[in-house]
Amino acid sequence: MSRILFLFAIFASLFGPVSCTQQPTLSSTEQLGPVDETKPEKTYEDLIIGFAQLGAESEWRVANTNSIKETAEQLGVELRFYDAQQKQENQIEAVRKLIVQKVDVIGISPIVETGWDEVFQEAKDAGIPIIVVDRRADVPDDLYVSYLGSDFLEEGRNSARVMAELVNGNANLVELAGTPGSAPANDRYRGFREVIKDYPGIKVIDSQTGDFTLAGGREVMMGFLEKYGKQITAVFAHNDDMALGAIQAIEEYGLRPGVDIKIVSVDAARGAFEAMIAGKLNATIECNPLLGPSFFELALRVVNGQSIPKRVPSVEGIFFPENASEILLTRKY
Repeated sequence: MSRILFLFAIFASLFGPVSCTQQPTLSSTEQLGPVDETKPEKTYEDLIIGFAQLGAESEWRVANTNSIKETAEQLGVELRFYDAQQKQENQIEAVRKLIVQKVDVIGISPIVETGWDEVFQEAKDAGIPIIVVDRRADVPDDLYVSYLGSDFLEEGRNSARVMAELVNGNANLVELAGTPGSAPANDRYRGFREVIKDYPGIKVIDSQTGDFTLAGGREVMMGFLEKYGKQITAVFAHNDDMALGAIQAIEEYGLRPGVDIKIVSVDAARGAFEAMIAGKLNATIECNPLLGPSFFELALRVVNGQSIPKRVPSVEGIFFPENASEILLTRKY
């Protein structure tokens, strides 16, 4: 077993099953609590659900939106969907529109963590439960009914563990960070450093935001290369799109991504698998965007008065080039 495959096996044993197709599930009746039998239960066809998406900044986000829309259509749910185009004020306006429309449940992926208390309170006052999807909101627990999504902190830790193995504990590393103030950027930054501090040979020589976009990753990486040149031996990108942008910049600079500079990113989107197959990306940590089925399951249970978990984590894995070709055939995003 190769060193990397051995590491993969260790992570799989530590963090559960590794699969790109598994969905978080709420099947355990222990999580649900008693059902109110005094009123008839609603079905999916009865639901009117609002969703305030933050935008379409990445391949991951597009897959997440598609999962929400496709699942609504499959279940017969009436979905009222808003795209905030990367602006918090647009998301807040969308939530207020959904409150006026008196939808049954509002789903939202907050673009940043702060600034939601007022509009979440307005939804609560209107009797409309909010389910936070993908990204957290820094609000009191009583302002939302559940948070469905990934453990961004653990994604940062896993990225650091994989990177430390790849570079044998020695590297001059640059970091392509996500949108400032967003939950995944904050937690991946923290989680990566929690682990990397135990490897004094790995130096984080610079960290800048690429705003989770391919163009941003390319531009920031070009700046890093102009400043540090061949001193750079490793890149940690907070998502795949920025890693793909960095790969372009590294090749334009005349170095070999994945060889001269090791690269680890987060998301496990299709583009990352293609880059691994080409030998240009060394690992990707999964952040599962296919949250539609679990989101609507949560919404239906809330509407029917059932208790639901406050936190519903995604099931996710870690992927390497050795089996990227085989796994790519099974990917939905």
